[in-house]
Amino acid sequence: MSHAPLLPLDGSAVQDVEPEDARYSSSLRLLHWIRAILVLGMLSAGWLMTRLEDVVPSKYGTIYPLHKSFGLLLLGLVVIQIIIRLRTRLPKSSEILAPWEKHLAKLTHATIYLLLVAVPLMGYAMSSSYSHSDGITLFGLPVAELLPKNDTRFAMFQWLHRTMAYGLLALMALHVAGVVKHRYFDKRPGSDVLRRML
Repeated sequence: MSHAPLLPLDGSAVQDVEPEDARYSSSLRLLHWIRAILVLGMLSAGWLMTRLEDVVPSKYGTIYPLHKSFGLLLLGLVVIQIIIRLRTRLPKSSEILAPWEKHLAKLTHATIYLLLVAVPLMGYAMSSSYSHSDGITLFGLPVAELLPKNDTRFAMFQWLHRTMAYGLLALMALHVAGVVKHRYFDKRPGSDVLRRML
C-alpha cells in the first residue's frame, strides 16, 4: 500500500535525495579522473620532450620510454572505459540544458573519445615505423612493432600525433569551460553537470 509523501508543516515539498542513477557508475567516475590526470601528464611530457636537446640523457633514456608506456596504458584504459559505457546505463542529459548545449556536449564527448584512441595509436605508429626507433616498451616489457620501417610514413604519423594531441587539448579546455559555466555561471537549478561525475 503506497503512502503520499510527508510534507513539512509549512506545506513546502520535501527535497528528494539525488538518485544514484543521476550519476555515472563508480567505475566510470574513477576511470574518468584517472584518464584526465594521465592525459594532462602525457600532453605535458610530450611538450617537454620535444623541446629538450637530444644531448640531454633523460630525453631518450627516461622521458620517451615513459611517454610510450603511459600512452599504451592510457589507450587500454580508454578501451575499457568505452566498453563499460556501452554496457552501463548512463545518466540522462539534463533537461535544463538548451538543445544546442546538449548537441555540443555530445559532439565534444564523442570527439574526445575518438582522439583518446587515435592519439596513442598515432604515437605507436610513429615508433613502429621510424627506422631509428629504439623500440616500444610497456614499463620495460617489449611491445611488437607491427608496421614496416618507413620514415616518410613516420613523418605523417608524427604530424597526425601532434595535431590530434593539440586538438584533444583544445576539446578538453572546451569541456572544462562548459563544466565551469554550468556549475558557477548558469542560474538554472539542475544545470550543474559536474555532480554526475563526483
